[in-house]
Amino acid sequence: MSAVLNHPLIETATTVDVRPLAGRIGAVIHGVRLSGRLAPQTFAAIHQALLKHKVLFFRGQQHLDDAEHQAFAGRWGDVVPHPTVPSRNGTDILELDSNHGGRANSWHTDVTFDADYPKVSVLRSLTIPDHGGDTVWANTAAAYNELPNEFKALAERLWAVHSNDYDYAATRVEPDDAGAQHYREVFRSRLIEAQHPLVRVHPETGERTLVAGHFLKRFVGYNTHDSQHLFEIVQHHITRLENTVRWHWAEGDVAIWDNRATQHYAINDYGHQHRVVRRVTVRGEVPVSVQGQRSFAVGQAANSAAQAA
Repeated sequence: MSAVLNHPLIETATTVDVRPLAGRIGAVIHGVRLSGRLAPQTFAAIHQALLKHKVLFFRGQQHLDDAEHQAFAGRWGDVVPHPTVPSRNGTDILELDSNHGGRANSWHTDVTFDADYPKVSVLRSLTIPDHGGDTVWANTAAAYNELPNEFKALAERLWAVHSNDYDYAATRVEPDDAGAQHYREVFRSRLIEAQHPLVRVHPETGERTLVAGHFLKRFVGYNTHDSQHLFEIVQHHITRLENTVRWHWAEGDVAIWDNRATQHYAINDYGHQHRVVRRVTVRGEVPVSVQGQRSFAVGQAANSAAQAA
């Protein structure tokens, strides 16, 4: 029996009120006060809701501090820090502060440049602009399902290199200021790359999901020009409005998403207003292709893993 189940302060089970927010992705949960001491029944209901709806939203969670935020995230598995950006002191929490370049305003799945990129992310809002600053999520399982059969057959054979050497300037999504420049430099301070199948099999639901987003550097066996065209086709299917849900933040909100089946985009439309959110991520499983092949680290990341073994 887990240490959580034996915790003397385990809370009483509560009814989980799940209300879908959009047609293909997203639900708001009412009646739950998040903590690391949730009753097993309550947590199990949230877990099942996440697998179904891909991203869950909770209002009014101002009681969470860094320790309790991390404790709740730990219910999903092993909490892991960001591989290059320093965490907040004494935690594994990544702070995204708009005043210091923390504006993740391009479609992505978290940390896909790691071979075992996170399976779950838990994001908590602290400072929210008066207007703007919403986040949008997309369902990559629904996107796969709507591909034509001929393209599915191709997609299931494709592999791609993902890298943290992301070219922010190419999409003109980052403001040209010292804070953003410093954040980019820290983010790319150590080159990390991994090779993933474009289509992975979800380890819990068995769904097939698309692994793309802005860390995708190139498709294996394709030149840069053809890779870019393939990427644009895939991203178009993932980010169609029908596959998305948009969340308007209030301070104290928490969003939890299945990072194996989603992409997200933090909209940079709030100018010089201040926005601060903090994220905890949970170690994921190494993706497996439709044919049963596993993702793997490449380049410097592979050499570092070999030396550590």
